[in-house]
Amino acid sequence: MNASDHPGTVMQALEARLTATFTPQSLEVRDDSAAHVGHAGARSGGHYAVRIVASDFVGLGLLARHRLVYAAVADLMQDAIHALQIDARTPEET
Repeated sequence: MNASDHPGTVMQALEARLTATFTPQSLEVRDDSAAHVGHAGARSGGHYAVRIVASDFVGLGLLARHRLVYAAVADLMQDAIHALQIDARTPEET
């Protein structure tokens, strides 16, 4: 899957994987690829940002939360996503 050819598909895939893995109270996925046109990595995948609020993150530190999110979307990180900005919070942190 090439993110530059199918950004909507990548965003849908991100949402589907995160929703299947976590029980988000809120989930926002944004495509920031246009801001990185010309960047070497932009040729091999898109730049996305995710903001997820889920009780799954209670008691976990920032690194553990990010690892869980990366694990949920690992297959997309192989070619469809070059960069992923993650904001993972608990409901109490919103």
